[in-house]
Amino acid sequence: MTSPTIPLSPAQARDRLLGLRGVLFDLDGVLTPTADVHMVAWSRLFTPFLEDQGVSPSYSDADYFKYIDGKPRYDGVRSLLASRGITLPDGDPTDAPTQDTVCGLGNRKNAAFNETLAEEGVTPYPGSIAFLDYVVAAGLQVAVVTSSRNGELTLAAAGIRGRFETLVDGNLAAERGLAGKPAPDTYRLGAELLGLTVAECVVVEDAESGVQAGRAGDFGLVLGVDRGVGAHILLDAGADIVVSDLDELVPQPPELSPSPETAPQEATA
Repeated sequence: MTSPTIPLSPAQARDRLLGLRGVLFDLDGVLTPTADVHMVAWSRLFTPFLEDQGVSPSYSDADYFKYIDGKPRYDGVRSLLASRGITLPDGDPTDAPTQDTVCGLGNRKNAAFNETLAEEGVTPYPGSIAFLDYVVAAGLQVAVVTSSRNGELTLAAAGIRGRFETLVDGNLAAERGLAGKPAPDTYRLGAELLGLTVAECVVVEDAESGVQAGRAGDFGLVLGVDRGVGAHILLDAGADIVVSDLDELVPQPPELSPSPETAPQEATA
């Protein structure tokens, strides 16, 4: 299923949003700029790995958006390797980061992510916090649904863990045996944990695979945030609207007009 031919306007999206009861936020790239941290970590993994394998083309940011963005970590490894015709044994999640298995490479990337996050820290997007404040004030429930196994760490580092009682991350998905995005399973679990139906929830995503998950799950609204993947790609994946920042959906207070007492008087001849 694809998005409507004509995307919703911000006003239309806001009206539909306020008719719903829950907001399911992706984390990396939606609430926090940790997508950038993940991109650095993936590059630190695959740039030297592909060079050692003598495989071309070399790793680029375009690979991140096409093969990795929004997917569970090991699925991202498999997808990138497949794009270069490389097959490795899956191994086990307990594999050391030095092992050349799918899990070993995924764990190597995770170590690079943790190192980068510790070195650089993370600050949530101001526009996303403004949107979060807006929907909570409007009475909607909120949850985070992320493929990352570092959801707790990232939310804590950003200082917003306490804003969300409900967190569905890669660890919980693995415990429940849920398929990752683009399957809608984790978002469906997020709605369930809020006590809501999918039709009562909006999915907020910056990744193509996440938008596809929201559309496949028949959620009440699929809101795309373009942090670099491209608005047209998110619309083609099924987004009802794409914004560059979530504060575009937060109504701005009207500008105050001067009262008659304080308005400048026209000069008289």
